[in-house]
Amino acid sequence: MRFVRYGEAGSERPGVLDSAGVLRDLSEVVDDIAGDVLATLPDIDPETLPKVAGAPRLGTPVGQVGKLIGIGLNYHDHAAEVGLDPPNEPIVFMKATSSITGPNDPVYLPRGSQKSDWEVELGVVIGRRAKYVSEADALDYVAGYTIVNDVSERAFQTERGGQWTKGKSCDSFGPIGPWLVTPDEVGDVQALDLMLDLDGQPAQRGSTASMIFGVAHLVAYLSQMMTLHPGDIIATGTPPGVGMAMKPPRFLREGDVMTLSISGLGMQRQEVRQDG
Repeated sequence: MRFVRYGEAGSERPGVLDSAGVLRDLSEVVDDIAGDVLATLPDIDPETLPKVAGAPRLGTPVGQVGKLIGIGLNYHDHAAEVGLDPPNEPIVFMKATSSITGPNDPVYLPRGSQKSDWEVELGVVIGRRAKYVSEADALDYVAGYTIVNDVSERAFQTERGGQWTKGKSCDSFGPIGPWLVTPDEVGDVQALDLMLDLDGQPAQRGSTASMIFGVAHLVAYLSQMMTLHPGDIIATGTPPGVGMAMKPPRFLREGDVMTLSISGLGMQRQEVRQDG
């Protein structure tokens, strides 16, 4: 099933898409797509639910996100394009939850930004408390999958000392959605195509088959170091085609439009604006 949250920012309501892609209201069934609801997402016929009129804003499809965990350099072809050796263990960083926005909300360039970049990524949404889980069991803890744009200010990330978090956590740098898609609809999570276009021109093209560390490995690995809670999201790395690897490098400018998609997970669209 394809779950959504719709409405004005901070006041989103739960919803679900029917077989024709029509948005149906789920608020009489659950209060939100968040927390313990993610362990037992409602198995309901969407056709029995009221239709939602118009075309409301879509928020992130998961509410009350506790952790947004990033994985760096996790595609063989992306590592090659930036001239780095594949890591021996996953590179882990955190994105501030204040960076999270809806899938079609604007992305704002922070003051002083010169090197803001794009990264289409598969997002893994945790459905059950996961601690010390095995790789064999790891996917049983996943509620579903979504799209994350891991927008990154490269100068903040790599040229100002410290850790990557400062370049990953600017306001609006975490568009998520449009849908939370349950694993039964996704199929083989290691065979999904990823795409990002910039101003209508191809930028990123890749497949989750090129991940260095697959989804099951990442869930199990992280659960050895921190408890994963329902609603936590793992952004699993990006394929080639980022701006910093272009020759010459190409970074985001006010007025740019990013369009992202992953097989079966829908599409995002963000206009780039200057903050403040």
